[in-house]
Amino acid sequence: MAQARKTRMECGVTDVPSAIVFQKSAYGPVFTVVAAGKRLTFVTLNEDFRAFFSSKDIDFEQAVQEPVHNTASISKDIFFKTHPTCSAIIKGRLTPGNTAMLSAHLCEEFNDHLESLGSEGSGQLNELIKSVMYPAVMSNLLGRCNSPSSALSRQEFLEKFTTYDDGFEYGSQLPDMFLKEWANSKQWLLSLLRNMVAKAEETVYSESYGKTLLQHLATSIPDKYLPNYGLLLLWASLANAIPITFWAIAFIVSNPAVYKTAMNQISTALGDQDKEKTKVTLDDLQRMPYVKWCIMEGIRLRAPGAITRKVVRPLKLQNYIVPSGDMLMLSPYWAHRNPKYFPDPEDFKPERWEKADLEKNVLLEGFVAFGGGKNQCPGRWYAIMELHMFVALILYKFEFNLLDPVPKPVSSLRKSNVQ
Repeated sequence: MAQARKTRMECGVTDVPSAIVFQKSAYGPVFTVVAAGKRLTFVTLNEDFRAFFSSKDIDFEQAVQEPVHNTASISKDIFFKTHPTCSAIIKGRLTPGNTAMLSAHLCEEFNDHLESLGSEGSGQLNELIKSVMYPAVMSNLLGRCNSPSSALSRQEFLEKFTTYDDGFEYGSQLPDMFLKEWANSKQWLLSLLRNMVAKAEETVYSESYGKTLLQHLATSIPDKYLPNYGLLLLWASLANAIPITFWAIAFIVSNPAVYKTAMNQISTALGDQDKEKTKVTLDDLQRMPYVKWCIMEGIRLRAPGAITRKVVRPLKLQNYIVPSGDMLMLSPYWAHRNPKYFPDPEDFKPERWEKADLEKNVLLEGFVAFGGGKNQCPGRWYAIMELHMFVALILYKFEFNLLDPVPKPVSSLRKSNVQ
């Protein structure tokens, strides 16, 4: 007989920073911002996105080499030599077909850490999500032996990683000497990854789950730089997943009609299971398409950051010639608010994703959160599975009461030399 218990969680939502974006309407479809001596040229029209992602006149690796060096201490030469191999390994191991090997273990980890929350409580929703997703995803991708084993070690990791993540944008552009606390957190995490690599090399991989992603990377990345790539992998797998999970849950719980529909699907798919050890399979997730639509709509509305390429040869866009050396920028925030592709773009409408064929991994036209072309996010299908499973589990196990209204993004334009 399945155990049943009523669980309740009250959560504040005000600790998540709002997005800051430029108002593009006054400057045309292609415009340049000069900031800190760098020319940042923004592309805003969907018809230019194909050139952004596929033109041979722009380059991904040259665009990110400096941030990679600053945030993970990987030299330019090593990055150019190892990035294609590293990306191919991640893409190969995190395909939709391979997620089946990872999903059972990930579900176990989510269950264990959700149980540590107790039967009721209150706190910041973002912190609650971090406390579960950080150790669970670390264990799933880097090995169970590398997941923080005690509450104290988890808390220390949370503090260091949060500092690193919060300062990542600044750390990618500035020398460590100007960001001492952030630099200390980076060195702490690199030291942690060195220990993780040593454990991974000593651990015989499980026949049930196969090699971890870290063990696969170890076959092609030089030992000296494996911890550095491990840090980038860790950041990439957590930095965007946490805020998107926050927004998806906040949107669902704050909208009674959406919440009711989502819970009906979750309850039907999972039945009367033991809420302490709830099993969520990939087949179960397929029976919850509306929950997935909610997540994709959360990504659409709150896709973080900008996608960047470097112009290596003059590039014509519209009636403009973008000179070589410019950093070419594409904002998902703007792209996802194009009413041609997303009617009522500011509204949270999960049902718009019914038109996408998500079972065949086909997204909506105009959706660019995962990038495009050969440098499209290699872990996107794992990320969607991870978010889908977590949201289904936490809503199944807990009843939520939000203490604050869902925050809205702030749109602002700082004074810059705009051409």
